[in-house]
Amino acid sequence: MRFYKYQGTGNDFIILPAREGETLSRARQDIQALCRRQTGVGADGVILACQPQGGGDARMRIFNADGSEAEMCGNGIRCLAKYLYEREGMRKESMFIETLAGTKELRLTVREGEVVEVEVDMGLPDLLGPDIPPPDDPTLPGTREIDLPGGEVATAFCLSMGNPHCVLFVPDVEAAPVARWGTALEHHALFPNRTNVEFVQVTGPRSLSVRVWERGVGETQACGTGACAAFAAALHLGKGNRAMTISLKGGDLAISTDEAGHVHLAGPAVEVFAGELSPGWRGTPPPR
Repeated sequence: MRFYKYQGTGNDFIILPAREGETLSRARQDIQALCRRQTGVGADGVILACQPQGGGDARMRIFNADGSEAEMCGNGIRCLAKYLYEREGMRKESMFIETLAGTKELRLTVREGEVVEVEVDMGLPDLLGPDIPPPDDPTLPGTREIDLPGGEVATAFCLSMGNPHCVLFVPDVEAAPVARWGTALEHHALFPNRTNVEFVQVTGPRSLSVRVWERGVGETQACGTGACAAFAAALHLGKGNRAMTISLKGGDLAISTDEAGHVHLAGPAVEVFAGELSPGWRGTPPPR
């Protein structure tokens, strides 16, 4: 089975052509084995490059490292666009890619045949989606206090960017309890399909520093939808501007909003290597 390894600001993915990956997608343990860093290829998730079903140029299926399927991935879809352009011969500098969160428009910056940056129209933030809890006060959409184990309370801004997010503003992102609060909030009863969690520090009038606990993965180097959620929450609460730089462990992303309120995400996509899985790779036992 041929595979391709990509990363966007440190968020890394294994991309498989649909013909090789559709069977794999039915076996959650195979996704887990591929993503396992000690004994597999190692990645935050697996992306299948599929044939479109609704008039787009391609369709993305994205699986988290735990084998669960996600609706959308901002870094992953940029990596897929680069793969389609450079590996599949889809020589389009504007693409429409179908996802479980709807069809997304992407614009590619190409230099000497290489895709160096991809911008994605991520659509409108949703403050009232079924995957996020209602606000404590109906006049303040998004804002919610959430009880945590041990008597702690998190003041959160909850929204969907095609997938659920719980944004927490903190004074020092490096000191934030990412692992402890991240796992508690991901599995909190208020989120029926679990949630991603963003810890956000306002570092300037046009900059945020963000750490992300990704649903089904844990803390990652970056998260595109998470960066967009942090931006949207900051803008809604008067903590940000219409164009901002979001700094994550894996690098910076540029995020802005247009006149229609759509969030636009721009950043790099990098091919790391290509390879072929050896026979018997599924039999590799998990690390103890």
